Amino acid sequence: MQKHLRLNEYKILFYRIALAYLFYFIARVLFYYFNADLLRVESVSDFLSLSYYGLAFDTTAILYINLLFIVFSILPFWKNTNAGYQKFLFYLYFGTNLLAFATNFIDFIYYKFTFARTTSAALNVLEHETNKTTLFLNFLVEYWYVFALFVLTSALWVFLYKRIKVQDFKPTGYVPYFSFSTVGFLMIVLFVIGGIRGGDFKKSTRPINLLDASRNVKNIVHSDIVLNTPFAIIRTLFSNSFLKVDYPEVNSKVITDKIQPVKSYHNNPKTKPNVVVFILESYGREYIGAFNKKSNIPDYKSHAPFLDSLAQHSMIFTNAYANGRQSIHGMSSVLAGIPSFKDAFTSSPYPKQKIESLVSTLKGEGYNTSFFHGAANGSMGFLGFSKILGIDDYYGRTEFNDDSQFDGFWGIWDEPFLQFMKKTLDTKKTPFFASVFTVSSHEPYVIPEKYKNRFQEGGVPIHKAVEYTDFAVKRFFEEAKKEPWFENTIFVMVADHCNQIYYDEYQKPINRFAVPILIYKPNSSYVGVDEDLAQQIDIYPTILDMIGYDKPFRSWGRSLLDKKTSVPFVINSTGNIYQFAKGNYICTFDGKKALGFYDKEDKALKHNLIKKRNAEMDEIELNCKAFIQDYMERVVDKKLDK
Repeated sequence: MQKHLRLNEYKILFYRIALAYLFYFIARVLFYYFNADLLRVESVSDFLSLSYYGLAFDTTAILYINLLFIVFSILPFWKNTNAGYQKFLFYLYFGTNLLAFATNFIDFIYYKFTFARTTSAALNVLEHETNKTTLFLNFLVEYWYVFALFVLTSALWVFLYKRIKVQDFKPTGYVPYFSFSTVGFLMIVLFVIGGIRGGDFKKSTRPINLLDASRNVKNIVHSDIVLNTPFAIIRTLFSNSFLKVDYPEVNSKVITDKIQPVKSYHNNPKTKPNVVVFILESYGREYIGAFNKKSNIPDYKSHAPFLDSLAQHSMIFTNAYANGRQSIHGMSSVLAGIPSFKDAFTSSPYPKQKIESLVSTLKGEGYNTSFFHGAANGSMGFLGFSKILGIDDYYGRTEFNDDSQFDGFWGIWDEPFLQFMKKTLDTKKTPFFASVFTVSSHEPYVIPEKYKNRFQEGGVPIHKAVEYTDFAVKRFFEEAKKEPWFENTIFVMVADHCNQIYYDEYQKPINRFAVPILIYKPNSSYVGVDEDLAQQIDIYPTILDMIGYDKPFRSWGRSLLDKKTSVPFVINSTGNIYQFAKGNYICTFDGKKALGFYDKEDKALKHNLIKKRNAEMDEIELNCKAFIQDYMERVVDKKLDK
């Protein structure tokens, strides 16, 4: 009877699945170890509590990944125990588990750049890269110790797996063996289905997703400890986060009043200056001294002397934030005023539509439009999105046509590429619009050999690359000043997103989106420091306001120069949770309801004031809902041209 029940096989199956739980816990510990400065858990008991909540997410990932292994382990066959079949199960088990397990190790490092668990969106980014092998090999070399850890933990996993083996036997009665095996098969499959859903069998309850990781945490960033990377990838692999929402309290009047999705400005006379927008790779606000004069950071050191000097003659916005976490998020936010939340707008099913943007508007005013990016043409998806926006000319590594200046990883060094850009602009008929996306401050933060002694390691590896890019921008301005088009040009400096953090002030969750916005026009009155909330999507309407564009246009952002008709706000997303700042508060929102309200100065999100909810908080939540509803409707219904 006992052999018919196959209890020994089931026990060993349980042991093998339990091993997966053990190594997911080890991965969680290592994830925290590598990112402790960003995650900061107060005690061991708090970490264990987060790990406990993470069991549901581990269960979903482990059972998804091991579904075939479990099924093949319990099929009602009588040859499951022989050596050949067990060898097949061994390779099936580790072929799937180690591949998924490895994604956790990638996030030991990658999390420092994105501040979120990796999702399937990363696959969309890689899709456009032509040097995937080079990037992968560089990762292995640069972070060899992570790879070594993966090999060691994998070897330990294999060792423990082999410690307990299934003993071969032949059933004495095939009918009872098959009957009991079938019952066991159905029961185990039922439990597996429940586990994949997150331990819930209720039809009314949806399977757990990334948002659920925030339900039991006091600090939003701790949801990334609760999660595991395989789960984040699996749950987003075939999902579409761009879905229309319909909040009962939000109607067209609320949207018009609160969001003003169609703007019109009459503050300045109509002019046609050139416009040049620098999107600086990974150039967080932290690195520029002019933006940190009131940050009260002990022993602060700037890594951008030229931008510091330029800021003295510019309008700078010292309380500005990114609307996304990746480079392509930055491009759509800055040039088209389209933020990205859970996933990139450009990787959604809806980017191929007519989009009213800074590009289309200026083209309508007779501007030549161009985009410069020193990486391989198509990298980051920039070429494709440039075509959607209608940019006239794209200049990449191909057009530069000199690989002696290639950095070996991402693209052409910033200094020679910006000189190439300057020479190209010299040939343009004015007025022109140009945007450049720099590359040299991208990981792995290499700089030209001839500057190794000039730009040395700072507190974190990116510092030397930031200094090099600052130098490259300085060289651009030195040469551009000599040209007749320079004096009649608006220059904008902004980062796509933040990156490596050195100072504690920028470890705070809100400040992980902190970017500089600088607007410079030679010999103009646009000089000063503005401490109001600002964001990337504000750049598009600000430029149109500056040039006196007086026609209505679609924009979720606001002119940073307009202090009369709009109220400053910021919206972005951690990938799981919306963050909406306005007035005196910061609101965290899960897509359905507010999770918390925090004082505007509580950028660490430590003191949730939701129990002291007031009328202003209600208004902020309504604003957030109105923004999301209009955003989703316009994206999905392809109304980005009006």
